[in-house]
Amino acid sequence: MIADALQRIDGLLVERNAPSGPLCTYRVGGPLGVLVRVESVDALAAALAILAETDVATLPIGKGSNLLVADAGFDGVAIVLGEAFTDVVIEGTIVKAGSAASLPVVARATVNAGLTGFAWAVGVPGSIGGAVRMNAGGHGSDMAANLVSVDIANLETGVVSTRGADSLDLGYRSSSLTRSELVVSATLQLTEGDSEAGTLELKEIVSWRREHQPGGANAGSVFTNPPNDSAGRLIDAAGLKGLRIGSAEVSTKHANFIQVDADGSANDVMTLMGEVVRRVEKHAGVHLHAETRLVGFTNALVEEVRGPADHAEGKS
Repeated sequence: MIADALQRIDGLLVERNAPSGPLCTYRVGGPLGVLVRVESVDALAAALAILAETDVATLPIGKGSNLLVADAGFDGVAIVLGEAFTDVVIEGTIVKAGSAASLPVVARATVNAGLTGFAWAVGVPGSIGGAVRMNAGGHGSDMAANLVSVDIANLETGVVSTRGADSLDLGYRSSSLTRSELVVSATLQLTEGDSEAGTLELKEIVSWRREHQPGGANAGSVFTNPPNDSAGRLIDAAGLKGLRIGSAEVSTKHANFIQVDADGSANDVMTLMGEVVRRVEKHAGVHLHAETRLVGFTNALVEEVRGPADHAEGKS
């Protein structure tokens, strides 16, 4: 059994049927068949060699700030990179950050080093790896603006390679990275700036986020903005603030956020997403597209909230 093989590797912490909720900012979700926490580069290499010999489904997890796992769970191997992958190395205007490095931590480190171009990330509660995967962004910028290259581990072949940013098809909250490709680190090209001005920008971004976005158990913006419009505005205009299904509710503070009760249900979140999509389309004729990574749901449910070009993760 793959869990037994992985458990024999030093530097791997392996848990069977681990709850996904504590790994996601929604704080809900079903069990993960096998959860592997990788504590060293050597352990990652050894794990890759084992995974490459199997056809088991894999799921890289960063900070879980854009992830929803169905209540039924994920019957595969979920991988979380540990402290060994949080290093941030700055040389001149080049920044190399480990996949598990927190975006706010990297943002503050770059400002402290007198660099500009990454302050926007201070308000995004994700990891570098997750940010590359979805081309995260905010406040007029995104990862694509400064990303030079990434080191990627292919969980199917066991090969680690360096790829240029131009090979990732980075678009609005999207990339061509597949579920079997694990970001190990990312290299950014920033520009020289003023530390005092950068510190002020950080404070302004944090203040803006606290004023305009809700806290609690959520995963940030649920739907991407349609061209020349705002998903939050469309949801609000359809009268959906406060709409509740079971344990999930459209935020009354920001309509493009969904919040979940303690001990709530991931399936309630998914059902609410679908209801928002249907009602906005009926009200405004616009089909919203969820940017959330949806794992363990059927293809039909995922297509309903993301569109036919996407597919469910962890379901055939």
